[in-house]
Amino acid sequence: MATTLELTVRKATWTRLPKELVEAFAAFPVSNIGDAMERLGIVDGGISAVWEGAHCVGSALPVLGAAGDNAAVIEALGYIQPGDVVVINGFGHEHRALVGEQLSQRFEAAGATGAVIDGYIRDRHTISEIKFPVFARGVTPAGPFKNGPGVIGEPVAIGGIVCAAGDVVAADDDGVVIIPAARAAEILERVIAVAAHEAEMTAEITREYS
Repeated sequence: MATTLELTVRKATWTRLPKELVEAFAAFPVSNIGDAMERLGIVDGGISAVWEGAHCVGSALPVLGAAGDNAAVIEALGYIQPGDVVVINGFGHEHRALVGEQLSQRFEAAGATGAVIDGYIRDRHTISEIKFPVFARGVTPAGPFKNGPGVIGEPVAIGGIVCAAGDVVAADDDGVVIIPAARAAEILERVIAVAAHEAEMTAEITREYS
């Protein structure tokens, strides 16, 4: 555990699943993954894609900060590994943007595959242009405070769902789902079956109406 500028980083049990297992979920829409999880683990619909077509899959890097403050988010830049999704509990705060153009570009440069924010963002146009996948509650031009405190690496609440470091995060136009790391292999088997069933139903419809 390290503490600096009233920011705490907990790494004792911070692990990431094998890259191949995490990336396997990218082949499936969030709706299929949610079905495979019996509709549990789905983040509430208030958190949605900032730009149409955004999608990402990765290992969760959870960040908790004070409402309207992104000091912990900035500090998290030093802990991103390729394939991470930055998951930020901003308490759904509407009046300050926690992430904008600069942080989105820095996330991408550090290797993050996306960011999920229980809060607001700004610079939507630029984020859309660079095509970095961001999911948030809304947009405001007001910038954040940078005073702390905050915690990096501990479980956070994101849209009503608990997200721990190393959980698999999948997000697309339909929303966001959190796959607990301990169940990832099991859920992958289930989502493969769900997708196969969906394909069968689609083929049946095609046969019926062709």
